[in-house]
Amino acid sequence: MDIVNRFSENPLIKPEDVKPSREDLIVECVFNPGVFEYKGFVGLLCRVAERPPQKKDYLTIPVMNPFHHEIEFLEFSYKDPLLDYDDPRKFRYGNKGYLTTLSHLRLAWSEDGINFKIDEKPTIKGWTTYETFGVEDCRITRIFDEYYLTYTAVSENGVCVGFISTMDWKNFKRYPVMFPPHNKDCVLFPEKINGKYYALHRPSGIMLGGNFIWISSSPDLIHWGNHSVLIRTRENMWDNERIGACGVPIKTDKGWLVIYHGADYTSKYCVGAMLLDYENPEKVISRCSEPFMEPREEYEKEGFFGNVVFTNGHLVKGDELIIYYGAADKYVCGAKIKISNILSTLK
Repeated sequence: MDIVNRFSENPLIKPEDVKPSREDLIVECVFNPGVFEYKGFVGLLCRVAERPPQKKDYLTIPVMNPFHHEIEFLEFSYKDPLLDYDDPRKFRYGNKGYLTTLSHLRLAWSEDGINFKIDEKPTIKGWTTYETFGVEDCRITRIFDEYYLTYTAVSENGVCVGFISTMDWKNFKRYPVMFPPHNKDCVLFPEKINGKYYALHRPSGIMLGGNFIWISSSPDLIHWGNHSVLIRTRENMWDNERIGACGVPIKTDKGWLVIYHGADYTSKYCVGAMLLDYENPEKVISRCSEPFMEPREEYEKEGFFGNVVFTNGHLVKGDELIIYYGAADKYVCGAKIKISNILSTLK
């Protein structure tokens, strides 16, 4: 089932629209933006993935040196038996894992929500020892006048949740790691509920457990506890392999509407929804049996990693939800859907 109305202008932002952060790098992908509004503008904080031109017989990747804060290159011979490379996004060399690209976050601005001008330089890039393989897939929650950024920080230490705040999109405050590895897909609720902040996140189990959405609470956005599983993957359904929260939960008269992504065993990514109790978001009221958005267009099926629609953020305009999403791990696209239509899919 697919009931969204895609923008006719899609893709809105393509890799060729983005200036590389260095002359010796190529922009492979621009996708999965965080979404917000600021002083009359629609802002997207896009994930930009780069790597150097590739040499014959060698796989060359960029990594961030956390001490000099500069990008360095690593080379691996395709003939090396220790190289295990069957996924365009990642590979293993011996007992170590690596990413094929290095991602940073970059702002794009628009007056009409369709035509975007992307900044020429990175806004946020890897800086700490927990970000040497990049920063990815930011969610943005506004609480009063402050914007809170939860994003995926990647390094040889694992995949964890980074945390940054800003009030003006020029000055940024970094906090310690929010959730340790292996964890990602974190988003904050936009207000306190019964005196507590809440966050959705996705720790991953190895052999035991799985890729489930959890919920946690905090008195101050820094100290998190009361962790519990919210929803799990479902066998023989569209979300049987992994799930994760998308954009900021939406307050409705039915409860908290949460948009989430799901992937099946073929790594096809779709978008669905669930409804949480307004006073107790640890309680699931309903959950969709089918996604309301799935890869359909050519730009969603063919790209850096095809058959993917993946959203980190949206804008609420009355009953209309404007979704900005990554398509095939390569482009930024847009779509619209009525919130009431999403609610009608929940049982």
